[in-house]
Amino acid sequence: MAKRPQLLHDAYLGAILIKGFDGAVETLAGLVIALTGPERIYEWVFRLTAPELGGGQHHPALHAIRSGAAKLASGPHHFVILYLLVHGLLKLGIALALLKGTARWVFPVTSLILTGFIAYMSWRLSLRWSDWLLGAALFDLFTLGLVLNEWRAHDERNARSTQAAKSIASRAKT
Repeated sequence: MAKRPQLLHDAYLGAILIKGFDGAVETLAGLVIALTGPERIYEWVFRLTAPELGGGQHHPALHAIRSGAAKLASGPHHFVILYLLVHGLLKLGIALALLKGTARWVFPVTSLILTGFIAYMSWRLSLRWSDWLLGAALFDLFTLGLVLNEWRAHDERNARSTQAAKSIASRAKT
């Protein structure tokens, strides 16, 4: 019976580590775009995805990367920078607070933020379908379930330790 809670806890830690890494990457990307400008990012992407590197063949992933960089360079980029910085810092902060795991407040705050992310991605999916966005939304939903389970386990551990402390205190009085 102890294997299932340990497996859920390990999955929780894995999901939180992935979220933290993703948050760090988003934050770094936002900073790089803000400091260098989107035109420079487009130049880097174009050089890195040069036809010589792809063997001269059309590759859908290379096309998607180039297309995204071109849209970033030619369109308003302030929202992208703000989104990457805020979203990345939120993910990174939540991951660090959850990994520290000492404060109970982090569970409801994380649950609320993840629910907001899921709602936003669901709304975006209703406007324009994306398999990548669906995958991200499902991962956030999975992570939310793990966070809720960890919150419950955290409360149960605290209740047991409080009960044990009361029991020791009552024995000490007698």
